[in-house]
Amino acid sequence: MMAGIENLVTSGTFSLDGGTWDVDNNVWIVGNSEECVVIDSPHDAAAIINQVRGRKVLAILLTHAHNDHIGAAREVAAAVDAPIYLHPDDLMLWEQVYPGDRPERELSDGDTFHVAGSTLKAIHTPGHSPGSTCFYLESEGTVFTGDTLFNGGPGATGRSYSDYPTILASIRERLLVLPPETVVRTGHGDDTTIGAEQITLAKV
Repeated sequence: MMAGIENLVTSGTFSLDGGTWDVDNNVWIVGNSEECVVIDSPHDAAAIINQVRGRKVLAILLTHAHNDHIGAAREVAAAVDAPIYLHPDDLMLWEQVYPGDRPERELSDGDTFHVAGSTLKAIHTPGHSPGSTCFYLESEGTVFTGDTLFNGGPGATGRSYSDYPTILASIRERLLVLPPETVVRTGHGDDTTIGAEQITLAKV
């Protein structure tokens, strides 16, 4: 039996460069009835902890370190006794939320995480932020893209540490090469597929 996928939506704010916006964030939990990993920890620690339902949390995997994706990470990690993984290129964003602190583990491109008989593979996709990382769950035909790729195209690049040519290259070279039927599970909003976004990106 392969890993199941659960979605939890939490609401709060995203703040950067002096602005603040209301946002709804997707939290993804991959696992079975005994163990899981949590992808992103935004806004509402109690809701995420409740969704875990007492399972062993093997890791908290962060797609990037904007505050709306990591704001509950420390509280969740303490409650479920799990290490936080973040790509080191996003440490300057992490430190805006958790000054003087560091995640327990550094994410690297190609890292694998085994949970409930399945394997998640980290894919470094800079652009939205320097350390942005997606997680590919090949057995379930899905990829968790954070804010790198949305239903309708690339994530935003109008803030500090973002770069539009870089995110386009990441999407085209690292994500659009996945099978077209691969389901894209995003950091905000609805799912899409690699095939649908290939069509969208062909117009860019």
